Amino acid sequence: MQLRDGSAHQELTPVTVGIAVVQFAPETDPETNLSTLREHVRTAAAAGARVVLAPEYSMFAVTRLDERVLAIAQPLDGPFTTGLSALAAEFGVFLVAGVVELPSPGATRISNTLVAHGPDGARVAVYRKVHLYDAFGHLESDVVAAGPLVAPATFAVDGVIFGMQTCFDLRFPEGCRRVAAAGAHVLLLPAQWIPGPAKIDQWTTLLRARAIENTVYVAAADQCAPRGAGASMIVDPAGTVLAELGDDPGVLTATVDPAHLARVRTANPSLSLRRFTISGASAAE
Repeated sequence: MQLRDGSAHQELTPVTVGIAVVQFAPETDPETNLSTLREHVRTAAAAGARVVLAPEYSMFAVTRLDERVLAIAQPLDGPFTTGLSALAAEFGVFLVAGVVELPSPGATRISNTLVAHGPDGARVAVYRKVHLYDAFGHLESDVVAAGPLVAPATFAVDGVIFGMQTCFDLRFPEGCRRVAAAGAHVLLLPAQWIPGPAKIDQWTTLLRARAIENTVYVAAADQCAPRGAGASMIVDPAGTVLAELGDDPGVLTATVDPAHLARVRTANPSLSLRRFTISGASAAE
């Protein structure tokens, strides 16, 4: 069915979907990160997860971005994403992780990209971060090109629609609303949430707010120390925290329950009651 502003509303099937969030501390060697991620994906799959979410910059992580990311960047058919594809196929899961993408040969800036692979290893969705982290003393835009304003990146698992945003995107509610308006039931949000005063409180508050205002599940995979703040979590569409981690590496699991989501959206039909539309237009336009 369509909402009153013409955006999509997807009817849900009664099938529940297990999801897992991986929290770890990526290093500067992509092969090491892939090996570490493999063990976490193994754990997630053994716990029954159909969808496994890893952090932003799972391929390569530093505290401050510089020319090193340009040197390490790979195309989407490069060794790291090929490795992610193999992991998804090996463990029979949908795997989402953050990569350092070289958008074209000789490019002077990289793309901060999320790639989703399905259980057959095929790529099912790609999202390039739109809102760059030019805040709190950092300038991600020095070496990263902002993603294009295109239709939200989504993929389906047993009728449940998953959409993607990245880290700093969390602070822009209209971006997350676009994902929900495109029919998503779950928002996947990998991050490298840089530690700092009040940052954990802001992270937790914003994750729960995005869940409540959009009546979606939110799964957030953060890097842990030393380059991330940790506190990965899974939140239900009423804002209840279903699972969370502290500072240490680990794997969270929870279940997306379409029946619960339907009850929340019946009690709080905020998506169908809204009177303002969300477009893909740039603020500068």
